[in-house]
Parts: sequence; structure tokens; C-alpha cells
Amino acid sequence: MGRNAAGESFLRGFFDHAPPLDFWVQVEQSEHSKVFAQTAQSMGRQEPVHVIQNASLGQLSHPGCVYYPGPGIGSYAWHRAAYGHTAWSLCGITHTTSSARAMDAIVEWLSAPVQPWDAVICTSSAVKANVQSLLQAQADFFAQRLGATRLVLPQLPVIPLGIHTADFVAMQAKRQTAREALGIAKKDIVILFAGRLSFHAKAHPLAMYQALEAAWQRLKGNASQPTSFSSAGPAHRQSASGDLAPDAKLVLIECGWHANDFIAKAFHDAAQLAIPSARSITLDGRLAQAREQAWGAADVFCSLSDNIQETFGITPIEAMAAGLPVVVSDWDGYKDTVRHGIDGYRIPTWMPSSGLGADLSLRHALEIDTYDMYCGHSASLVAVDIEAATQAFVELFQSTERRREMGACGQAHAIKHYDWSVVMAQYQKLWHDLGECRRQAAAQSADQIPRLWPARMDPFASFAAYPTRQIQASTTVSFRDTSFAYRQWPSLRALAMVNYAKHIMPDEKELEAIFVRLEQAPQKSLLAEVLLADFSSARRPYVLRALLWLAKLGVIRLGPISRREE
Repeated sequence: MGRNAAGESFLRGFFDHAPPLDFWVQVEQSEHSKVFAQTAQSMGRQEPVHVIQNASLGQLSHPGCVYYPGPGIGSYAWHRAAYGHTAWSLCGITHTTSSARAMDAIVEWLSAPVQPWDAVICTSSAVKANVQSLLQAQADFFAQRLGATRLVLPQLPVIPLGIHTADFVAMQAKRQTAREALGIAKKDIVILFAGRLSFHAKAHPLAMYQALEAAWQRLKGNASQPTSFSSAGPAHRQSASGDLAPDAKLVLIECGWHANDFIAKAFHDAAQLAIPSARSITLDGRLAQAREQAWGAADVFCSLSDNIQETFGITPIEAMAAGLPVVVSDWDGYKDTVRHGIDGYRIPTWMPSSGLGADLSLRHALEIDTYDMYCGHSASLVAVDIEAATQAFVELFQSTERRREMGACGQAHAIKHYDWSVVMAQYQKLWHDLGECRRQAAAQSADQIPRLWPARMDPFASFAAYPTRQIQASTTVSFRDTSFAYRQWPSLRALAMVNYAKHIMPDEKELEAIFVRLEQAPQKSLLAEVLLADFSSARRPYVLRALLWLAKLGVIRLGPISRREE
């Protein structure tokens, strides 16, 4: 999945470009911290690695900001509340925002204690608009139902995903060997699609297939020329085929993977029908050698994404870094990254207007449709301008110089704006700015916001109506039977049904202090506040509640001593 590749790329970029510092990593399982440390060392970083787990969550105040590779910072804001809202900043990121889980995570920001010193990075301007539309809809609901007018939101900076541009620049030197390995002649034209091969959840290939076939027929003189090319860019009028060799072949490389045999057959059948003029090569994009061959052999890159699960789209940037001109859909993140007519062409897209998709979202919400089907239904109603794509291919196929010119522009653009050395600096600046915002808020007593987590209340507060009484500082504490306490206590404590609750048990010194004070007290009885007077203020509440544990085991009793027992 793209988000997994993006996460791996981010980590490498972080280790390559983060300034010298101690590393802090929050993990759910301790073995994950070992993997992190080994990864850091394998990338040449020798700084200490400090591990934080839920039991030591308060230590996040030391790094001051924690980055989560997803949009769901709401739950982490609730975790932070117990330590103070200004204890540290939270930073998330959007990947796909079309899943129910992602959308729920986004609207949760309005009800969770997310703060202005938190941020969720939007990877494109389009996905930021999508996030804002979700937030506005939820805000409208709260206003109508609760009369809410005050909204507290995280920052939503637009920062692109990064790539390691040097990895792709190096592909240019592998052109000859890549073509030889794939049996492709120097004169042939190779179009590349890289990424998941999914017609319902990535890019429906028919528009690409049909445009490639139409362009090839046009260049070979088998189809009429269009009167203009205003939608894809300025036309470079040459002969019908330009400098394309008369016997050149069209080769389509699809470098990726199909989720199953059904999808693989669907791609095969569609290609046979829609692009019979091309030699079709499918390479396993999960293999490094296959990826190198694909990037090295290509003349033009194409990705006509039409899917709502796409939020950024990293492959066109990789293609630009590899020096390839790109033909992409004018869709989502591609709008930010590809300069139309400079790095390649952005092909117009169409979708239904607002109000025409409520049935699709309802079918998904009611689990009539799976997430895959929801994406597929939505994508089936997004159209890519096939004629504009056709003319874009014509322009590029007939001119080696045009391909070289656009490829060079795109490569310079990718290096300048999307290399991790540039993007990581934007991350670092954001994290620094969040810290400044948080410190200013702390100085202004912003942390006086209640720390209550309503859905995770103290059980002794939320269930206060259950018992007869609650222990207080004024509760009387006494031995039930002194000899019983000293004689039976070790055996009681050793019982499996007792010693499992180690977190709530007082330590040996605390128990000894309780026993000694009660033994020395008149009538072996004291008020709880007197009994606990010598304990530290930090431990006093915990020892107070531990008295109930001793009462549960029959060692002490709570309440006044009856006259009969005196």
C-alpha cells in the first residue's frame, strides 16, 4: 500500500536528514523499539534511543512532539489529557481519507481535546479541502444539535510527501541494460505505469489504454488528427509521426501487483481489447530489480488516477526524478505536483456534482458495500478526458526533444521541491513551531482546561452510586484481629486470587508502617488521615485506597468500633 511505502520512505528521510539528537520512540511492544534502534544504526545513526510505552507516557514531554503516521490524533489527545494538554504536541498526517476509519478519526478532532499546538499534515491542497469539508459538516451537526459555536482544531499545514530523488536519477544510466533485459529496442516507445494495479481502488486503466491506442494509430497515419489541443497543452506541429521511427513499437509496462487473479485477468482482458497495438509487459513492482528495469526502460510515465482513496500520489514525482515526462490526471495531489505543459500534462477529469453520491456513502456506512466497492462505485463515475490524453501522448511520442525537455524540467522540480532533504526541513520547522505555540499556551495557563476524559472516567467516580459508603480521610481504621493479621497475612497475600493485582498493592514498607501504627494506637484504631500522616503526599492517596484492599482481605475493618467489640 502507498501509505506503507510512504512510511518507510519517511523513516529513511528522517534518519538521513534529522539533526543530531537523541531519538525517542513510542511503541506498544518492546521488541518494536529494538527494530527501530537497529534500523537507525543500519542508516548510520548512533544516537541513544529512548523508549516510551504507555506505562511511561508522561516522558513524551521530553521530546515535546510525537508524530503519528495517520490522522487519528484524537485518541492520543485523550491519552495526553491525563498529563496536561500542554505536555506535548501531536502531529499526524493524512494518507487516504476516504475510509470510514479515516473519516471518523478526522471528525473526532472536534470532540477530542485536540489543541491548536497540534497538527495534521495534509499532503495536498485537495486533501486539505476534503478534510475541511468533513470538519465543517461535523461542526454544523454540533451547532444544530448542541448549539456549539466554539471550535478548537489542529493546524492543517500542506506538506508533500518526499522521495529520495537520487535513487531515481540513477535510473537514467540503466536505460540500455533495462531495455536489453526486457527485449525492447532503442527506437521503441515505452510508456510506464507504476503502482498497485487496481481498477477499482487506484486507477482504472481503460482511459490510458484507449488514449495510447488512439495516439499510436494517429501517429501511424491510421486515424485523423484533431483540430486543436488546448486541453493538454500547446501543439508542436511536426510531421504526423515527428521523429518516431517508422518501425518503432509501442510498449506498455505496468509495474506493480494485482491483489488477486480476478483483477489480473481483468487487466489482461481490458488490454487485449483496448490496446491491441502495444506489447504489454507486467512486472512485479514489489521486486527491486523489476522496478529498476521499469524506470530504466521508460520514455513516458502515465498515471490517470481517478480514485477518491488517492490523496497525494508519489509515483509521478518518482517519474520526474527519473527524468521522465509525465501524463497524469488532473486529480487530487497531482494538481500540486505536476506543472501542466512543463513537467508533462495534466489531463482533465470529471465527476458528479455534490448531492449525487449520497446513496454510495450510505451503502458503505450500512456495510451493504465493502470499502473496495465504495471506492469502485465512486471511481466508476469519474471520467478522464481520453482525447486530451491521446493528444498528450502524440505530442510526447513524436518528439524526442519534447520528452527530454519535459523530463529535465520535471527532474529539477522534483529535486528542488520533493527530495526528503527539502521536505524533512518543513517537518522540522512545523514541529518547532508547534512547540513554540504550546509553550506560549502553557505560559498563559491554557492547561487549566479540564483533563477529564468523559468516556474513561475514574471508576470510583462514575460508579459512586454502587457501594454503601466510600472511604474518606475521616474513616476509622482498625485491626479486625491483631493475631489474625500477623498470622494469616503472608498466606493471604500469596494467594493467586490476591497477588495478581500488584498494581494496587502497597509495598512491604508501607504495609509494615500501617501495621505498626495500628498496633501502637489506642484500641488499635485510628482515623485514616492520622494513620497516613507520615506518608508522602504523592503516595497518600494510593495508600488510602489500599486500605480497602486490606479490608477486602479481612485484615482491617473500616468504620467505628462497636461497644460490644470493645
